[in-house]
Amino acid sequence: MSDVQRKLTTILAADAASYSSVMETDEVGTLSALRAARGVFAQFIARHHGRIANTAGDGLIAEFPSVVEAVQCAIEVQRELASDARGGLRFRIGVHLGDVLVDGDDLLGEGVNLAARLQSMAEPGGILISQQVYDQVQKKLSVGFHYLGEKQPKNFAERVNVYSVGGAEGSASDSKARAKSAAPASEKKQRFIAQAARLGLILAALFAIDWMTGGAWWVQWPAIGMALWLAFRSGPLFERS
Repeated sequence: MSDVQRKLTTILAADAASYSSVMETDEVGTLSALRAARGVFAQFIARHHGRIANTAGDGLIAEFPSVVEAVQCAIEVQRELASDARGGLRFRIGVHLGDVLVDGDDLLGEGVNLAARLQSMAEPGGILISQQVYDQVQKKLSVGFHYLGEKQPKNFAERVNVYSVGGAEGSASDSKARAKSAAPASEKKQRFIAQAARLGLILAALFAIDWMTGGAWWVQWPAIGMALWLAFRSGPLFERS
């Protein structure tokens, strides 16, 4: 262990999504796609002054002296792979800034493991980063970041804050999720407005009946009840509009 050293570095972990199932369908085509993807990774990693530390199967581990360069590399790789008209493999990417063990050319330790766990939690074509990475890049890159909350990586005792990175294909899943959550809210508002209109017609009819039957103004009590019901229902729908 005397040759093993520690250092702080930015780790990028990447892995092909559904590689085994795709390989079962077309071994030769999948291997060709993997080689092409590795070429893309190698090109952009070198462009951003990183290096590939090790490869295993359909994945790879790379390190960068700059956190910003690592995330920018991940974004550009995902864009390049998504633009492949041949429909190649889709990759998940995780990026973490942490302490690692250096054994020759290999990187080991908890920092590498966390980057790999972030990669495994990402959507195909997506990028997840740790809090340490987010703190370094959030004001330096013109892409969006979406906070996913505290996550419990497998075999980690502590929960970690996780962010997804915009600007890459696959981060569209975040946009789709937000659109899906927004759509039901819009539909609820429309239903509420329709219900309010119906209650208005009912209330107008009650006022007419009250007036025609002598104007005892008993209609004020159902009117108050309807107003309270509308106020109660409208709060959650409109308070964030």
